[in-house]
Parts: sequence; C-alpha cells; structure tokens
Amino acid sequence: MIKEIFKVLKKTIVSIFGLYGYNLIAAPLGFVIPINFITISLLSIFGIPALLSLVIVLVVVF
Repeated sequence: MIKEIFKVLKKTIVSIFGLYGYNLIAAPLGFVIPINFITISLLSIFGIPALLSLVIVLVVVF
C-alpha cells in the first residue's frame, strides 16, 4: 500500500517537473501549457504521449 502511494506521488512530481521544463523551453514561442490539476493528472496517467497531445491541441486550437 505504501509503495503504491509513493509510486503515484513520484509520477506526479515527475509530471510537474516535466511540464515545468516544457514551459521553460516553450515560453519564448508562446506555447505554454498551464500547470493545473487536469494537466498534471493527464501527464501522471499517460506520460509523454499526453504531453504531445496537449501540445497538439494547444497548436490546433489556439
């Protein structure tokens, strides 16, 4: 039980840092994805494909 909680916590922290790193790189281009509960949970569950899909949605919609 404790291992599963730490696994989820680790994925969440890695997702936050990954999204923050992407925002640092993409900020000069204007393609910033907000760091909120929905984006963090998507990245925690699906990983890199979720980040790529969020970027595609950001480019197509805006």
